[in-house]
Amino acid sequence: MRPAARVQAAIELLDGIIEATRKKGPPADRLIGDYFKQRRYAGSKDRRAVRELVYSAIRACGPVPEWGRAAMLRLAETDPSIKDLFDGSDHGPKALMKNEVVAKGGVAPQWLVERLAVSGVKDDDLASLLDRAPLDVRVNTLKADRDSIELPEEGEKLASPNALRFPTGMQVEQWDAYRDGVIEVQDHGSQLACSAVNPQHGQTIIDLCAGAGGKTLGLAAQSAGQAIIVAADTDKRRLGNLAPRSLKAGAQVNHTVLLDPGKELEALAEWAGKADTVLVDAPCSGTGTWRRNPEGRWRITPNELDKLAATQDRLLDIAAKLTKPGGQITYVTCSLLDEEGAERITAFLERNTKWVAVAPELPLGEPHGKGRGKGLRLTPYQHGTDGFFVAMLRSPC
Repeated sequence: MRPAARVQAAIELLDGIIEATRKKGPPADRLIGDYFKQRRYAGSKDRRAVRELVYSAIRACGPVPEWGRAAMLRLAETDPSIKDLFDGSDHGPKALMKNEVVAKGGVAPQWLVERLAVSGVKDDDLASLLDRAPLDVRVNTLKADRDSIELPEEGEKLASPNALRFPTGMQVEQWDAYRDGVIEVQDHGSQLACSAVNPQHGQTIIDLCAGAGGKTLGLAAQSAGQAIIVAADTDKRRLGNLAPRSLKAGAQVNHTVLLDPGKELEALAEWAGKADTVLVDAPCSGTGTWRRNPEGRWRITPNELDKLAATQDRLLDIAAKLTKPGGQITYVTCSLLDEEGAERITAFLERNTKWVAVAPELPLGEPHGKGRGKGLRLTPYQHGTDGFFVAMLRSPC
């Protein structure tokens, strides 16, 4: 593909991504994959170049652009060589016209920038949310040790005891260590959140929002198979991925429970009041993961944030009923919005006055929150991780 054809392909993809954000359609990664499945003639260099253009254009726009061409013209304002390709050549974008619409720049839609500012996200932290994320892996201690593991490339050792960092785009999925379950791709912040749980021999640990099991496998490795791990989720497809992943990792997940929304306690009745720790890795807006999913900031609305907060409250209340006296809840969101973090902890403590918040003991993170709702915040700018809020709650004995 010629450079102009690559720009036109990126514009077409951006049109689809913009429409999908408005209609809650598939994520950008899936749309890009489907696009090239239908265009086998595009070589690997073309695919990489188009993908780079697409994500650079997404990062260059704050609010949702009107269409893909406007987004690409926004990117062209920072890269004049792109603007030169709007020349009407074959398979390229149409020639530039007078008064063309150019998408607005910025970090996010203005209302969302304002919400983040109220939550104490300062300019440097805000800008870092659109940086390129490195690739972090967790060394699976059921099969290897970080100090002695041999990999095709040497990774940077991070604060979490089993974390290694590699440059963006490192193809670790092609390594034998990945195929054999010796390493797992997992952001450093996510690994730190698992460390806060600190599962011990004989404890019962419930991962209430297990998804595909990334944190579940981390907990199983931490406990060296000596804790009882219960993985639960409402998503049958994602939860179904856990069994083959745990087999590959050599991890023991004792129970997998598919939940019916609104009837979670019925499915988990045998563990009511018995869990030492319930991990609530709550569904959230994902504001802390924009480095990986920059179009995510176009999918959020104030109404959806209200719904997410209600879901987070409900999950915390479910977790409280599962926790034994003296047990704890570890609450995690990959969001930097207080309404999904510290405010949810404050609200929980107002509903459950005998519970107390305790500070997570982690090697990284800044105390964040007001009054009784304090936890730890991790940000890309300050800690090099995705954005996270981590809090711990202890039940009365």
